[in-house]
Amino acid sequence: MTPLGAVGRGLLAGIAGTAAMTAWQEALARLREPGDAQHDGGADADPWESASAPARVARRILEGVFGVEVPPERIPLLTHATHWGYGTAWGAAYGLVQESVRARPAVHGPLFGAAVWAMSYVQLVPMGIYEPPWRYSPRELAEDLSYHLVYGAGLAAAHAQLDRGRGRSRRVTSLAPPAAAPRGRRRASSSAA
Repeated sequence: MTPLGAVGRGLLAGIAGTAAMTAWQEALARLREPGDAQHDGGADADPWESASAPARVARRILEGVFGVEVPPERIPLLTHATHWGYGTAWGAAYGLVQESVRARPAVHGPLFGAAVWAMSYVQLVPMGIYEPPWRYSPRELAEDLSYHLVYGAGLAAAHAQLDRGRGRSRRVTSLAPPAAAPRGRRRASSSAA
């Protein structure tokens, strides 16, 4: 498997992992009691204050880097585009790592999802989009972690399925090119007398 192939398969698996995460998020949202839902803050509140983290990250990049003012009507589009783009991009990283270490997907996937969850705090706390983790309740942290564990499991399952779809018996040892045979040794011939 070439590194480009590993990235491609990872991207496809990232889409599947993001789909699994999204389905889990929506299922939990439907199970919540109406009093548990986030409030929009009223008619006078800034809609960006209650926007999702993905939308606020996209806004920060579009306005800060590109100088493009983003109206609140774009919050749903930015939420979905950033959520799916971020999950798909992490899939590329998973593809490279999995092709290199060839860990068991049932273990590696959720561990990878937990690492992505941890990275969200590393990235979003300094940006002011997330609070430090100790400021959230255990329930909030557990729910957020569960999204990422589902992401990792879906990512790993899709990646493993792509492995099987290629007809691979089990594993490739690494992304490094195969070692050349030592010089001076000849293969045994079946015609030797």
